[in-house]
Amino acid sequence: MTVPLWAWIAVIGGLLVVLAFDLWIVDRGEPREFSMKQAGYWVAFYVALAVVFGIVLWIFAGPTPAGQFFAGYITEYSLSVDNLFVFYIIMTRFAVPKIHQHKVLLVGILMALVMRGIFIAVGAAALASFGWLFYVFGLFLIYTAVQLIRQHGHDDDDVPENAVLRWARRALPHTDDYVGSKVVVKVDGKRMVTPLLIVMIAIGTTDLLFALDSIPAIFGLTTDAFIVFSANAFALMGLRQLYFLLGGLLQRLVYLSYGLAFILGFIGVKLILEALHSSGVSWAPEVPIWLSLSVIGVTMVITTAASLIKARRDGRESKEITTSASGKQG
Repeated sequence: MTVPLWAWIAVIGGLLVVLAFDLWIVDRGEPREFSMKQAGYWVAFYVALAVVFGIVLWIFAGPTPAGQFFAGYITEYSLSVDNLFVFYIIMTRFAVPKIHQHKVLLVGILMALVMRGIFIAVGAAALASFGWLFYVFGLFLIYTAVQLIRQHGHDDDDVPENAVLRWARRALPHTDDYVGSKVVVKVDGKRMVTPLLIVMIAIGTTDLLFALDSIPAIFGLTTDAFIVFSANAFALMGLRQLYFLLGGLLQRLVYLSYGLAFILGFIGVKLILEALHSSGVSWAPEVPIWLSLSVIGVTMVITTAASLIKARRDGRESKEITTSASGKQG
């Protein structure tokens, strides 16, 4: 799909306006916790924004690019839910006050969006020049799917610090405690950063590590850089509010890793088949975008439903055990 420059400018400019408005709302007045009601409204707003964008894309570019966008958006959003577990660990490790968590996530995700944009540009150029990278991406996604299944159920309460975060902690003079919502302060005439900036860097750079999985996944659905960037941007924009909306629900999505593993494995196989098809292998089929969209959507619905059913059953059994134990003691 040939995308004119004005379309890029319109999309990026529109996203920046929305994020600036979001940041203005966060910063105005006294810092406060994000309520479930607010989070629900914002999640609905960002999802509606993505749907409108997909419909506009359908009108001006046709059903195939629109289908690729929706498949990519759902995939990126689904994979982003897994990121929220790590964000929660980072917030806990740095003891970020709840009233400042929404600002940390917004700035950290904005950093991630810029870095993902660079990653997408490099990836699109590399795939256009080196077709064999499709095999590499496909095998990598299958490997990642296997690793997700193997790691299911393992406790992961620690997130290793990446090189950028280690450098920031070492090179930037920082205060020991938070200073309200400030990221830079003056102490005895010396400018210092607060732990709030360190956490923002941690969120942004950690998300980039997750992009090593998600970017190849969406390139398995489309190689159009405009669609890849748009799907990533819309998925990231709604991620902050989703963090507060899900809250304790994150711990109940026990089968999430299985669902994500299946999606990654499916896209990995799709990449390899389409690369073989492009190389002239007659038996290798092309997987239509409607099938990809259906597989991704159905997988996430089944995964979420199965997780909630199990959580409800486990909660009922735990309550029965507690009741039985209390009865015996009585």
